Amino acid sequence: MQQAKKWGFFLLTTLLLSMVLAACGNNSDQDASKNKAKQVNFLETSELLTLNTTAEEDFASFTAQNQVFEGLYGLNEKDEFVPAVAKEMPEISDDQKTYTIHLRPEAKWSDGSQVTADDFVYAWRRAVDPKTAPGYSALFKDSIKNAEEINDGKLPTTDLGVTALDKETLKIDLKKPVPYFISLLSFETFFPQKEAFVKKQGDKYGTDAEHTLYNGPFVMKEWKGGTGKTWTYAKNDHYWDKDNVHVDQIKVDVSKDINAGVNLFETKAADRAPLSGEYAKQYKDRDDFQTEKDSMISYLRLNQKRDGKETPLANNALRHAINLSINKETLTKEILGDGSFPANGWIPKDFAQNPETGADFRSDSGDHLVYDKKEAQKYFDQAKQELGTDNITLELLGDDQDVTKTLFAFLKNEWETTLPGLTINVKTIPAKTATEFTRESNYDMSLGAWMPDFKDPWTYSSLFLSDYYNNSMSYNSAKYDELVKSTDTTLATDPAARYQAFVDSEKVLLDEDAAIVPLYQHQTAVLQNPNVTGIVKHSFGSPYSFKFVKVK
Repeated sequence: MQQAKKWGFFLLTTLLLSMVLAACGNNSDQDASKNKAKQVNFLETSELLTLNTTAEEDFASFTAQNQVFEGLYGLNEKDEFVPAVAKEMPEISDDQKTYTIHLRPEAKWSDGSQVTADDFVYAWRRAVDPKTAPGYSALFKDSIKNAEEINDGKLPTTDLGVTALDKETLKIDLKKPVPYFISLLSFETFFPQKEAFVKKQGDKYGTDAEHTLYNGPFVMKEWKGGTGKTWTYAKNDHYWDKDNVHVDQIKVDVSKDINAGVNLFETKAADRAPLSGEYAKQYKDRDDFQTEKDSMISYLRLNQKRDGKETPLANNALRHAINLSINKETLTKEILGDGSFPANGWIPKDFAQNPETGADFRSDSGDHLVYDKKEAQKYFDQAKQELGTDNITLELLGDDQDVTKTLFAFLKNEWETTLPGLTINVKTIPAKTATEFTRESNYDMSLGAWMPDFKDPWTYSSLFLSDYYNNSMSYNSAKYDELVKSTDTTLATDPAARYQAFVDSEKVLLDEDAAIVPLYQHQTAVLQNPNVTGIVKHSFGSPYSFKFVKVK
């Protein structure tokens, strides 16, 4: 999801998102039996940070927002775009720069008022206003007329290329043709906000359940904000499609212990539990074991400048040594064991295809920075010589969840064993603080994870442009910038040439610059009770939709 999505995106949420569904209720009478089928319990492994769709976000927040809000379009069970607040697909002008969208009159807020075109205009203006804009304002700046100028303070927000023609008609003017624009319209930052309500709440808007208004399948209850570790999604009686929401409430508790879900499943107190490491290997042959495909890539940012000074990672040879000394086969098979596989590239497998041949991007681009112990040691010797030292110390930053700690223990051992003279200091802290440290470039190496906001290589490649908001690494390559930016300008209407530019840019990022460390492409392994269905895992945008959940 550039976008999005994402300072908090460095969280390992696909592995870490622990959803536990437990039927509950009193079996003593028929009514209680009915309620049992309408209530489920989930476990989340990280705190919910915000319900403000125009604020900085993380995966847990995106998952929550996707349950309690809804945009113009949504994703169905097959990841196909379907009308949501919009009553039909958009009318698009011949030059592909103007979208006219008609809203369904039955779309309501949780206070019973109608969701109008003005609610989208207000939210989008907040998303580009330099006083309130999140990092995801880049999605608007890349697409909508005048968004960039507004965000730079050169134009007022009223000049944004979005107009409410009437209560139920929205007109959008783009700065250029954007092939993936409908995909953006399903993304959380493009969701509506009711101006009167938001202004009344002030700075408290979206910080807890009480100070938020909803238009999605569920409303939020019991979330106290901050570091609160429990909340409930309750069925929204004002939701236009409430007849297709089949559970009354979903209770969520935060538990950072991944093993807890397995224990609940084994004692029949839970209907779904994520697996990793030894548990995934232990249960992989069971009938209730399953894996879910994912486009998320976990990687390490290599920061080249900290506190205004170059870090050792400004050295190209050291970055190559760091990359080449990780045995990703061992990492994925023996440490993770959940079906995830090595990422020897930045664009994920089964995500983008050659427009002429249909070949997968990974086949065309090939493998990069593959484990090579001897080559890693050569690069490290070169790095020590160039840096004028035999001892190099680096800090490895990440959140404090168990899977992160296990991963970091493996990486520390790999590096210190293969590269004598390298010392790794592991720093695991709460996710929110780790996000802040990363945003402020206060790290040497930082764990990240990127799930695409939309189905296009731009969502990955744009992250490391020298002037892009999500680049906190001080990575600056004129060659990389030129290749990636051409896909959004001169090559935007030439699919084959645009695709090749993405392939070439990946080679610059990895083979030439070793700017990041791709680690693995996620696969989510779970134990799943067959009586629980409808948990939809998306390959881009928000990680999960719970609207379709059913319990037999």
